[in-house]
Amino acid sequence: MTRSKLIGATLIVAGTSIGAGMLALPISTAAIGFWPALALMTLVWALSGYCALLVMEVNLKVGADTNLHGMTGQVLGPVAQGIAGLAMLALLYALTAAYLTGGASLLSLKLAPWFNLSPAVATGVFTLVVGGVVLLGMTSVDRLVRVLFALKMVAMVAVLSSLLPKAESTNLIADLATAAQDGGIWVAALPVMITSFGFHVCIPSLVRYLDGDVKTLRTALLFGSALPLVCYALWLLAALGPLTPAEQASLGQGAALTGLVKALSPESGWLGQVLTAFADLALLTSFLGVTLSLFDYLAELCRRDGSLTGRGQTWLLTFLPPLALALYLPEGFVAVLGFAALPLVVLMVLLPVAMAHRLRGEAGGYQVAGGRPALALAVVGGLTVMGAQLASAM
Repeated sequence: MTRSKLIGATLIVAGTSIGAGMLALPISTAAIGFWPALALMTLVWALSGYCALLVMEVNLKVGADTNLHGMTGQVLGPVAQGIAGLAMLALLYALTAAYLTGGASLLSLKLAPWFNLSPAVATGVFTLVVGGVVLLGMTSVDRLVRVLFALKMVAMVAVLSSLLPKAESTNLIADLATAAQDGGIWVAALPVMITSFGFHVCIPSLVRYLDGDVKTLRTALLFGSALPLVCYALWLLAALGPLTPAEQASLGQGAALTGLVKALSPESGWLGQVLTAFADLALLTSFLGVTLSLFDYLAELCRRDGSLTGRGQTWLLTFLPPLALALYLPEGFVAVLGFAALPLVVLMVLLPVAMAHRLRGEAGGYQVAGGRPALALAVVGGLTVMGAQLASAM
């Protein structure tokens, strides 16, 4: 196995994870403080990495040419496959709605010197202009996303190099006594964290790409998911370190993304421009990737052809439901992103555990360490995340 393939697979995992979800991390974790948030995020990464290995285990046993949807049907039957399909739709729709609200917020901030856009108008404009790019097709969007992703990495390095020197240790320690009493702030952080490590749908493609080589796949999955953990830790340090506890507490009020950008760059200047560019690029790359996946999934599901009429119908199916949700919750970037944790846990934790458990009694081959206790612990972790999201929604 060539080293270049290992590097490429590792970056695919990291690139699939790192997106607009990281923008919500400082907002959802400010109340519990940097160090507790880092510890909680490490546990979420461990759950994500273990379940990634489970998906790989099942894929190797079922066949490298089978995607996640096909694996579920082949191992668990049509009912589970239907649940997986609904979970996929719910996940992609929730992510699209979250990115629409976040994109509208950033668009309003960018145009504020010239226009005062209402949330509804900003959401509609963002949907038509940026969502319209999806009609260009996979090849064009893929080339655009590659350029935007490279620019995003440059902007992220610039933001981190500017903000990290401003971090102060006193700003990284929240009032743990208050945090321990208020379970709601811990509950709010978990669902957002899990969505930041959602790369599992790309694993079947990597199994084929790496020819089923177990050692290389394990390295790519674990190191690829560890890269986002490092990036998120540095981003939390850079975002929370310069802000006083009072400023951190205000992050969750109003339009979350706009508040974060303004808090980190209160004065217009180089840092403000780069920070805004980073937020724009992070959201655009995630938005285009998710909506293109949703567009192709719906085209296949509804059997729409590639004609102008067929693509137009698929576009409406792709954007009208999340647009309605975004208009209903114009400041719901973090809330809707947290809701995505529910279908993600089904796809990322519960179904892989069920498939691995079923196949271990019927087939040999590669098996993730830990046995039944590890499977049970993964289920507990997944249900905890789902319970946290349901509790935060009440």
